[in-house]
Amino acid sequence: MRGLVVGFLPLLLQPVLVHIVAQGASCSLWTPTEDAFTSNGDINIGAIFAVHFDNDYPQANYTITPRQASCKTFVTRAFRYVQAVAFAVNEINQNPSILTNITLGFRVHDSCYDETKATKLAMCLLPGREEEVPNFQCRSHSPLAAVIGDVYSSVTLAIARILGLHRYPQISHGAHLQLLSDKIQFPSFMRTMPNADTVSVGVSMLVNHFGWTWIGLLSLDKDSTQSTMLLVKQDILKTGACIAFWEEIPTLYSTTKLLHLVEVLKTSSAKAVVTICPEPYLLPFLEEVARQNITGIIWIATHVWASSSLLSVVDYSTVLTGTIGFAIRRGVIPGLKEFLYNLHPLRNPEDLFTKEFWEVAFGCTWPEVFTNISNSTSEDYQRKPLCTGSEDLLGLKPHVLDANNFRLTNNMYNAIYATSHALHNLLSCRPGKGPFLNGTCANIHHFRPWQLLHYLKKVHFRNPEGEEVYFNENGDPPPRFEILNWQRQEDGSIQHVKVGTFDYSAPQGHQFIFNESAIVWNQEGEQVPVSLCSASCLEGYRKAAREGQASCCYDCVPCSEEEISNHTDSIECFKCPEDQMPNERQDRCVSKPVEYLSYQEPLGAVLAGFSVCYCFFSLLVFLIFIRYNQTPVVKANNLPLSYLLLCALILCFLCPYMFIGQPLQWTCLLRQAAFGTVFALCVSCILAKTITVLLAFGATRPSSKLRNWTGLKVPFCITIVCSSLQLVLCAAWLILAPPFHELNFRSSARRIISECNEGSTMAFWLMLGYMGFLATVTLIVAFLARTLPDSFNEAKLITFSMLVFVTVWFSFIPAYLSTRGKHMVAVEVFAILASSAGMLSCIFLPKIYIILLRPEMNTKEHLMGRREKVKQKRY
Repeated sequence: MRGLVVGFLPLLLQPVLVHIVAQGASCSLWTPTEDAFTSNGDINIGAIFAVHFDNDYPQANYTITPRQASCKTFVTRAFRYVQAVAFAVNEINQNPSILTNITLGFRVHDSCYDETKATKLAMCLLPGREEEVPNFQCRSHSPLAAVIGDVYSSVTLAIARILGLHRYPQISHGAHLQLLSDKIQFPSFMRTMPNADTVSVGVSMLVNHFGWTWIGLLSLDKDSTQSTMLLVKQDILKTGACIAFWEEIPTLYSTTKLLHLVEVLKTSSAKAVVTICPEPYLLPFLEEVARQNITGIIWIATHVWASSSLLSVVDYSTVLTGTIGFAIRRGVIPGLKEFLYNLHPLRNPEDLFTKEFWEVAFGCTWPEVFTNISNSTSEDYQRKPLCTGSEDLLGLKPHVLDANNFRLTNNMYNAIYATSHALHNLLSCRPGKGPFLNGTCANIHHFRPWQLLHYLKKVHFRNPEGEEVYFNENGDPPPRFEILNWQRQEDGSIQHVKVGTFDYSAPQGHQFIFNESAIVWNQEGEQVPVSLCSASCLEGYRKAAREGQASCCYDCVPCSEEEISNHTDSIECFKCPEDQMPNERQDRCVSKPVEYLSYQEPLGAVLAGFSVCYCFFSLLVFLIFIRYNQTPVVKANNLPLSYLLLCALILCFLCPYMFIGQPLQWTCLLRQAAFGTVFALCVSCILAKTITVLLAFGATRPSSKLRNWTGLKVPFCITIVCSSLQLVLCAAWLILAPPFHELNFRSSARRIISECNEGSTMAFWLMLGYMGFLATVTLIVAFLARTLPDSFNEAKLITFSMLVFVTVWFSFIPAYLSTRGKHMVAVEVFAILASSAGMLSCIFLPKIYIILLRPEMNTKEHLMGRREKVKQKRY
């Protein structure tokens, strides 16, 4: 029984403990020591902002009650958030069209950029008391509608985990951490600030737009900031760029770390540096950069400091001029500027934030602040003059209040209005048509946090500026940013000039709108600065990676002779199509010239000229033979065969015209066959003439049987049979494997050879071989007949002509095989002309010489006289 009582004792005491805590007994866990800026209403809106940063953590020895960390540095921008809450709530309370008969109130707390303190403040807001009572509510009035804040992701994350347990709506106006869009972990979190995923995409598109491939990264040494920078790194790498370094800016000031960061910045070749760091922590680093006069850096600022007024001062103008930043869209809040400039500590004595702002702005001390604020000291009091209250806010520098630059302030303003519209929609619910069970509505004075969350997710309205405000399924707003360029003015200050927009929700290709001509860079000239590990490889070169280094660090290697690269930073070179070749710079493919032996080039023209001349000479010889056909010289040399041989030689001299010029299908088909047949006819005629000489002198012997073989039948039969064999061979060639025209891409890398493919190489060499065989036989026969008593010694002439013929064609074979293209054709044409000219010159020119120049030798008496001398020698 005793054990049972002990076991149930906590359950029995729980109602008592709850009652004690509700009555404000001394058992409260923690009470914030800092006063909040409050204004009670029928419904309250909570707000947690980092009005201070750079906490002073006392050393705890746990011998006395541990003191809380004290805040040190006042943030004027956060002061605007505080006053914007009061301004927006007051504006809503005076608006008769929203939340009629309901008064909004607010409670603003300072998180001091401390996750632990922010968590405790959230736990204090939940029960409606100034005491930390987990999982407990103690309200008699003024329910909490939502919590606004914080601007920093790390603090917001801590708050969101507490509020999400109870489904309390939370709207952040500056936290960009992508994790916060996870509705499983943070079901009640919403924001008027786009998430980090869209920021990272925008940064990567900006880097890619300007061709920066060697990027430095600087982030605050907090998990939330580093997770965002990790997204930025991943998106930058997707564009093909590389990360030169990733360094962390310390939250706790460290001279050693700052000097290390500056040294990395100085020694790195990366000129584009992406920075994600709140301005208070970025300030010491930039002071050191400015002190060492490090210029030429392209700072890429995220929304965290892209529109910072604290950094837009003369001291940093030489360092930060040219900065490109993604800023929250600038908003217009009618009346807020006047509201800020009308603030005065004496008019709002309960607003201690205004009093501290006054001290910071004017460098004075309020006596009551000295007695009531723990972080003031007597030394501060003695050093600073007393505030009189006559100080004029209009005399402050513009960047102090920055009342013309509402960006995050506008986000916070929209968050307040989103909450009020959700409350208004809850209030306007008609019984029976409500969104809850059985069509019920929530009670505006006793609603549950998840009921307001239902309305808040469906909010869609236009703010006083006319801008649409709504949330997607993850509680995120439309992802829109302005691109700002920091430009130095004549007085040395920095002005943030809008040079573009980034709308992630826009269609592809219209997300990034940029006015590049409006940008001022931190260097002389208007050209875009470069940030490269290696200079871009020009066209005609390819990138060769350096071993052990990032892919953006490479050497530029020229493309090989037969390859090109037609764009900068080409990874590899590639070959041109078959009909094209690289140009001299190897950056384009140009059409290959088509090569053939043309009439326009000197070689073709010379060969064609010789062909015409020899053809004319052959025709002239033919005409001379006709004119002097009754003379002994002409008649004594088998006139019909001479005529046939001259006609064949004329055709031989015409054959080159089938080789010179653009090859055509019909010329390719016929030229070798015609050449082979005509030459076979020539050689057959010469062979017949030689055999005729042998038969003629053999028949002169007494009782010779060769008399029956004299006459025209035998030579003509020899001519027809020998030339017909060549004709049959060529006909079979044309039928079985005919030659054809083709474009040869293989023989030369720099040109296309327009040539004739012989179809069958064997047939071609058989044709030449047969012609060589006839010539050899003719040479042998002529050589044997060289000593015969010919009146004009024609056998000797034939021997010389065949010797020339055989020499030319045996020389032709190696020359033909060792050449390509038009030179191969030229070799064959030369062989045709040389061998034909040899036959014409050796056989006919001596006769023409006697006919025209030595007519006294062209007589029968002279002919008979020589024959008699021969007979006398024989007998």
